[in-house]
Amino acid sequence: MGKLDGKVALITGATSGIGEGFAKLFASEGADVIIVGRNKEKGVSIVDAIRENDGTARFLYCDVTQEKSVLDLKEKFCKYYDHLDILVNNAGILLTSQIGDIKESDWKRVFDTNTHSVMYMTQAFIELVLKCRGNILNNTSIEGLQSRVRGRATYAYAASKTATVKFTQQCALNYTSKGIRVNCLCPGTTETPIFTNRDFSRFVDGIPMGRVGQVEEIARAALFLVSEDASYISGAVLTVDGGASLM
Repeated sequence: MGKLDGKVALITGATSGIGEGFAKLFASEGADVIIVGRNKEKGVSIVDAIRENDGTARFLYCDVTQEKSVLDLKEKFCKYYDHLDILVNNAGILLTSQIGDIKESDWKRVFDTNTHSVMYMTQAFIELVLKCRGNILNNTSIEGLQSRVRGRATYAYAASKTATVKFTQQCALNYTSKGIRVNCLCPGTTETPIFTNRDFSRFVDGIPMGRVGQVEEIARAALFLVSEDASYISGAVLTVDGGASLM
């Protein structure tokens, strides 16, 4: 307990799945958590759950695919805080299709959510992170690793996640010397609401550990990277995948 006492943590895509797991764990470790998303009803319910467990949280609306919305978010954020210890860029979507069926609108939607949002958020908030020598964590996927080419219909998703990995490393290269740690988390298949087909047994053959990951397992890895336990880690690409990236 208390790994994030006194820290301000802003998490995008925090109204469900892995982002929700981050928010609840970070709050339990003492962080003042800002839950960012488009679903106000779900965001407020997560805030209530955190407060019921004596945590501190608030919800702020933002469509992170829109630069103006991100700038509006920063303006709202600055009414409450003058610095940001932890920025977690977590918002993401998964769309799959065969090469001949890829629609330009779907390709753009994936990149807007998975990659462009990371750029918008980093641009908007990096000065606030610099003020307290904080850190940035970008949540991507093992599908974004150069050594990982497994999903046969994840053209847009894998490409967007690869771009985000490289963006993370570029930020680390330029800002670590200025006191900011920037790292990348690459989960494997995780049991979240993003999957409408709940038969996770179909993934087992590609995971040496023989099961999909749980949100809490991804959240604990994220907690490590944003805490002082990882004080000498920047530019890392950490896989949390039960060994799937080895396949």
